[in-house]
Amino acid sequence: MRAVVTRVRSASVTIDGKVNGAIGRGYLVLLGVGQNDTEDTAVKLADKICNLRVFRDENDKMNLNLEQVGGSLLVISQFTLYADTSSRRPGFTGAAKPDLAIPLYEAFMARCRERGFTVEHGEFGADMLVSSENEGPVTILFDTEGKL
Repeated sequence: MRAVVTRVRSASVTIDGKVNGAIGRGYLVLLGVGQNDTEDTAVKLADKICNLRVFRDENDKMNLNLEQVGGSLLVISQFTLYADTSSRRPGFTGAAKPDLAIPLYEAFMARCRERGFTVEHGEFGADMLVSSENEGPVTILFDTEGKL
């Protein structure tokens, strides 16, 4: 799995002119699922992101995690994170097909909810407008093919 996690003051996703999900302080997570991903991968990545300490403490150090600041997550499916950019027109053959990707996208969000977090989301495969007020900005990349 690949994830782009941005610390936000607020974020929302709109589908067909209607707000589908919105959060205040927390993480905007663009989540891509690869062909070799499993439910275990989804759970480990969710735990890693939920424990990520990138919120400022009283000494202005990035030392607090999502739970400590009462944050939420807005999770957006993003197959384009698996783009092959070796040519000018990207290919997406590394991305998982929906029959694998949808359950793992759902498993990722379920794990975050199990940990007590509010999770808003987009709609898998929909044309979405995503808005965010990035804080910092702080943006962290995760790729489960590397170390988690």
